[in-house]
Amino acid sequence: MQTDFILEMKNITKKYGENTVLSDVSLSVKPGEIHALLGENGAGKSTLMNVLFGMPVIHSTGGFEGQVFLDGQEANILSPYDAMKKGIGMVHQEFMLLPGFTITENIKLNREITRPNLVSRVLGKDLETMDMPAMARDARKALDSVGMSIDEYTKVQGLPVGYMQFVEIAREIDKTGVKLLVFDEPTAVLTESEATQLISVMKKISASGIAIIFITHRLDEVMAASDSITILRDGKLAATRRTSETTIVEMAELMIGRKGDAVVEADERPAPHEKVAMSIKDLEVDMPGEQVRGLTLDVYEGEILGIGGLAGQGKLGIPNGIMSLYSATGQVELFGEPLKLGDTQAALKAGIAMVSEDRKSVGLLLDQSIEDNIVFNAMQVRGDYLHRLGPFTQKDTAAIRKTANEMIKDLDIRCFGPTQWAGTLSGGNQQKVCVARALCMSPKFLFVSEPTRGIDIGAKKLVLETLLRLNREHGMTVVIVSSELQELRSISDRIAIVSEGKLVDVLSPKASDADFGLAMSGIKPSEHKEKGAGIT
Repeated sequence: MQTDFILEMKNITKKYGENTVLSDVSLSVKPGEIHALLGENGAGKSTLMNVLFGMPVIHSTGGFEGQVFLDGQEANILSPYDAMKKGIGMVHQEFMLLPGFTITENIKLNREITRPNLVSRVLGKDLETMDMPAMARDARKALDSVGMSIDEYTKVQGLPVGYMQFVEIAREIDKTGVKLLVFDEPTAVLTESEATQLISVMKKISASGIAIIFITHRLDEVMAASDSITILRDGKLAATRRTSETTIVEMAELMIGRKGDAVVEADERPAPHEKVAMSIKDLEVDMPGEQVRGLTLDVYEGEILGIGGLAGQGKLGIPNGIMSLYSATGQVELFGEPLKLGDTQAALKAGIAMVSEDRKSVGLLLDQSIEDNIVFNAMQVRGDYLHRLGPFTQKDTAAIRKTANEMIKDLDIRCFGPTQWAGTLSGGNQQKVCVARALCMSPKFLFVSEPTRGIDIGAKKLVLETLLRLNREHGMTVVIVSSELQELRSISDRIAIVSEGKLVDVLSPKASDADFGLAMSGIKPSEHKEKGAGIT
């Protein structure tokens, strides 16, 4: 069967139980082209690549619907090893290198070159000696092809992350029979000059006839490197374009798109801007995968500020750093008073409460009752709900029960009663208990991270309406950090977008989809429009 495509994925549908994560998605890639695959977090990019690589998570959950063709022939890819044998390779975002091995050993791992010796001639090929000079020659050739002059016998341990990325690429190039390479966010860890070098290497690879699927959130790199583009949104195919026939603005708009009606309805009002509730200056947070790099931002008293951005770009690091769950530096003032970083109790005593994104590990005591979870922070930090008898203290069970019952009613926590263990609740009800714990501190300032992650639409609505009520009726200043842009647009007065650990822009919830898409790609919309870059 003759075809113009090295890869065709036709009408791919994948379900996990009742949840459809890919719906009738198609992707076609020509030999020697760089094909960008774009979409927000959760758009379906990873699942589509899991299908391509025959990942166990696909086969162990009922497989998928649709067809995959390589060179015009239908392919049944059973495993990542099977994909490699068929000429498909991947340059991972998370490095797959062995630190204690040399660059040569990493490049030739599982494809070592050996030579016979006296023992192997008698006892078999498995006892042959590794031919290190031959392996080093191959490694040198692969390193030269990606523009790396580093010695091939250098150990990987201690190399700068940019060097490790290029070693990953060199390893894939060294494989024989490679037809298609997937680059998964390859520039995420690179400096600007290294990213430019990588794009040059990608073009050199594609010029040799090897096709590349380029997964990235940096739209300027898409314009610089790719020949064509596929955009996914909510598990569906949003668009396919020739790069020369689109713009950064159109790509940004297609990535974001309208996702239906607002999750909740909030009355319109001018965004509060009279008094600063929290001033953040030069905040640096060392949270793995969510580093913050010199962020400056003001939160106004009485507002709901949304903080959005793609996964791994630093938005979650902001509340975790300010609450001292991770190492942080910089200056933070709360209602004009300096806040000491590195002291969680100081933050709690100052009137800040936080609902963590990790409700199981940080937010809840799973083997404790609902009522004990609700009052835990208030007891530990402020000494509430305790009877004091000289040097002794005893829990005020009556007061605890009264507060728990009030919270269960107000937040509609579905349970058998306040003594039920938190670990036995559904995800949505666990999240409501986390909110109840925060409210029990009577905070003046509330951080809420990923408040609707993993809960159903009804629970989402109730949690967001609760935050809205706390703000509107009680004047509480709320910062909501979320990957769900639509829920941020539903209740926020302003939305700060973070990329690569820095503040890109603060937008109105009514800003265009294109503006949000640009900001989430690290491009300030107003500056992009001033330059006129990519606008037709």
